[in-house]
Amino acid sequence: MVQDPSMRAVGWARTLPISSGVKEARDWTREHLETLGWDRTSPDLLDSVVLAVSELVTNAHVHAHSDAQLILTWDEKCLHVTVHDASSHVPEQRAADDDALGGRGMLLIDALADEWQTRPCPRGKDVTACFHPPAPGRTA
Repeated sequence: MVQDPSMRAVGWARTLPISSGVKEARDWTREHLETLGWDRTSPDLLDSVVLAVSELVTNAHVHAHSDAQLILTWDEKCLHVTVHDASSHVPEQRAADDDALGGRGMLLIDALADEWQTRPCPRGKDVTACFHPPAPGRTA
């Protein structure tokens, strides 16, 4: 993909109904990151982003009982991955019981992303994870 030097940011948005499943979110994200060349330049980072998308969309579907609006924004410094859902309950990191099948999603986001935050909205909340690419000349 040849980038226009005047372009400051690029973004994509998609609504993912509960019925769509998380695989659709992962595939859609991977497709867009491949247009940025991340499959060649930063394959490990691409995998981390896809895993984070999977966790965030799963949280929207399972915990918020909501459709998920997935927004990817790339500003050449950071890939912002935002998932909006209809719940006002803010996710929190918690210590998961070793035997628990779930409860590690936000711990995983914290480990994968360079930073993350939540923001309440009038009709729910946004959870945004930011991913910085490796320095030029280095691969992820």
